[in-house]
Amino acid sequence: MTAELAELNQYDIPGLIDLSASVGWDYDEYEVRTILESGRVFGHKNAAGRIVSSSAIIPYDTRLASIGMVIVHKEFRGLGLAKEAVRKCAESINGDMSLMLIATKEGKPLYEKMGFKTVDFISKFLCDQFVPVHLQVQDGVFIDDFNHSDLAQLVDLDGAAFGDKRGVFLRNRISQSKQCLVAKNNNGEIIGYGLSIQGPVNLILGPIAAADSETAALIVAKLALHHKGKLRIDVPEGRTDFMSFLQRSGFVKANTPPVMMKNSSAMPQRNHSLYAIASQAFG
Repeated sequence: MTAELAELNQYDIPGLIDLSASVGWDYDEYEVRTILESGRVFGHKNAAGRIVSSSAIIPYDTRLASIGMVIVHKEFRGLGLAKEAVRKCAESINGDMSLMLIATKEGKPLYEKMGFKTVDFISKFLCDQFVPVHLQVQDGVFIDDFNHSDLAQLVDLDGAAFGDKRGVFLRNRISQSKQCLVAKNNNGEIIGYGLSIQGPVNLILGPIAAADSETAALIVAKLALHHKGKLRIDVPEGRTDFMSFLQRSGFVKANTPPVMMKNSSAMPQRNHSLYAIASQAFG
């Protein structure tokens, strides 16, 4: 079986959706479009032009890039396609940048062979129906809908939380979002924000950054309010109080995939205000 590596574009969106469905992943047109607008996607096509592998890379503003959407069709496994596509992603950016990815159990051995090391973990939480719990209203904290005038502050706050600025991605993600909320203090300064993304199966909550777990919980409660259906949120390690709130609200921990890095021995420097990541593709 022959397959040729190529850079993929918007005309390949239906093929990428079919590929993701073949492994039980629920990428839709909006998610794939945001990936393409925020980064680059490489993949193999077979002789008939069908996409049989993919790997995406999203370079952020200065020193970090995220690899995701690493998929190989089951009929083409064992041929080294994933390794070739991931390597092509790495070669497409500045060699000084650190590479981050969140690994599946199946993918972890390959990434280790390629020089990636586990530096952290993410807890994936799923919820069939959100259960509102009583939250203490914090004095001087107001949750409001995002306004475009908030963007510069939001990008700065996210950069300190995530470990690198990611202005292009955030603009694209906010455009895609069902809802974007900001938390402000009495002075009108943004002290937190959160997005909800409607996927084909789940309402995805994230990224969420906040000054403390109480503010993060308020943002989640507002994003989940009135949603009838399944939700998903991916939480960095160490967010014990926040995870406890999620479990009281009907979320169940599904698994704990590793965060792996290459060209760096640790996570980027963060200020401990990231409570949920955007997705496993975006880090």
